[in-house]
Amino acid sequence: MTKLHPNQQVVEAEGHLIDSNILPQIFDRVIENGGSYEVENFTIGRTNDEVSRLKLRVAAPTPELLTELLEHLVPLGCHPRSEQDVRLRPAEADRVVPDDFYSTTNMRTLVRYGGAWIEVADQRMDAVIVLEGGVASCRKLRDVRKGEMVVCGTEGVRIVPVFKDRDRKAFSFMANEVSSERRVETAVKKTAALVREVKDRNGRVVVVAGPVIVHTGAGPDFSALLRGGFVDALLSGNALAVHDIEQALYGTSLGVSYETGVPVEEGHKNHMRAINAVNRAGSIAEAVKSGVVTSGVMADCVRCGVPFVLAGSIRDDGPLPDTLMDLIEAQAKYAEHLRSADLVIMLSTMLHSIGVGNMLPAWVRTICVDINPAVVTKLSDRGSAQAIGIVTDVGLFVHLLARELVPVSA
Repeated sequence: MTKLHPNQQVVEAEGHLIDSNILPQIFDRVIENGGSYEVENFTIGRTNDEVSRLKLRVAAPTPELLTELLEHLVPLGCHPRSEQDVRLRPAEADRVVPDDFYSTTNMRTLVRYGGAWIEVADQRMDAVIVLEGGVASCRKLRDVRKGEMVVCGTEGVRIVPVFKDRDRKAFSFMANEVSSERRVETAVKKTAALVREVKDRNGRVVVVAGPVIVHTGAGPDFSALLRGGFVDALLSGNALAVHDIEQALYGTSLGVSYETGVPVEEGHKNHMRAINAVNRAGSIAEAVKSGVVTSGVMADCVRCGVPFVLAGSIRDDGPLPDTLMDLIEAQAKYAEHLRSADLVIMLSTMLHSIGVGNMLPAWVRTICVDINPAVVTKLSDRGSAQAIGIVTDVGLFVHLLARELVPVSA
């Protein structure tokens, strides 16, 4: 029998604990945090649908270390056997909460209140949970107001980890690692099948894209996806729209000719000329409606009624009148379109991809495509474990995806 420390707690967990690799993670987390454990009972699911159940006694040298240990076990789906309601404490001031606030993960979360389990709404990582009128929801720290009741500690909090889907074959060949040593055609076919599946049930596909889709010549292919109804919202920055409109007006991207691949004379100012043209029209939509901009990704967004959000940054030229330079407003607009997303495809934009990853609940299918494997690895390391990484040229990926999904005549 394992020699346990004096401060103990019995926790339970259930689900596909073995093939989702959660069981060894639980044991490792106990040891890494200076604790010890004893398995009191473990029942293995007998079929592919039946879950496994774990009853584990954990202990630590001090009450403080036990509390810290339990906090590390909660994201793995462990919860105390003796169920208590959540501990609620009022926010001290606007944007100020008690120091022992519970910090959320992106996994499905429930809190126990009034003897019943309530699912937390608007699930996302790095938030607090506010309980109001019997409704629990994730709230960014900046949005908490004085006196609101905030969940503190881990009592009465239950996490439902995302278990590996035993029956879904899509993407199983690349779900465990990031590698460039796979045929991009195979990844594209899997992506196309998933997009069709989502659209067939009237789900929503949100694309997070960087300007690389324009620079690599994939703009027309992305436009074909827009016209085909395969994109329900586009989230990006100022640069994608600027260089897309530059290409539509002057045939260049970053001053480089689309046709010859050679810099054109005074092409370095074409992106500023594009911004000036849109400023004169008043907005991207007005530039399209008035015939100033007649082609390109942004023009097709306007014509197809696909909403877009352009989040600005300190490096932006202009920016375009549509670009949101208020970061909090831009985040809120992003979150609005992500709230009902079923599939998110990220195309070569590290900062926007990581930002969106922080906003997504873990059960939203996510595909991150980038030529740099560090981008998709970083996304996963920051908590978006559901993200599937495809390491390839984004221009080639978008071209093949459009060819797979859109008829040649489209």
